[in-house]
Amino acid sequence: MNSTATAAIEVACDPKTAFSVFTDDIGRWWRPGTYYWNDPERGAEMRFDGQRLVEVYDTATGEGFEIGTVTVWDPPERLVFGWRIADWPPGVSTEVDVRFAATDAGTRVTIEHRGWDQFPDGPAKATGYGRGWDELLAMFAERAA
Repeated sequence: MNSTATAAIEVACDPKTAFSVFTDDIGRWWRPGTYYWNDPERGAEMRFDGQRLVEVYDTATGEGFEIGTVTVWDPPERLVFGWRIADWPPGVSTEVDVRFAATDAGTRVTIEHRGWDQFPDGPAKATGYGRGWDELLAMFAERAA
């Protein structure tokens, strides 16, 4: 069974704009209060803060939960960052690889979320996260439009 979550969407903008919306505007398209938060009641925004992806609880200080560290920042083509959830054991994380490819109509954004093989229910987690990324990419596409 496949232990990689995948999702993709095409947006009607160039790769540079798509990369910028994905990274600089993540706090605007990643909707607060949805299922996709460690602490949906405290979560104010998602933010790429230097080399980290942070679930921010205090927008003034940037205090929050570090989801992962950015390992590849290659605008406008690729972004790779670690992913962990607050209730996972210490040291356990997965990896999100986001690619931005020019198309005739704009940009195809593809996500591969790897590392689920370290979980006993990895294929099921990968399937669930694939559906989650589909929903998150739809939010992203609304912002990129």
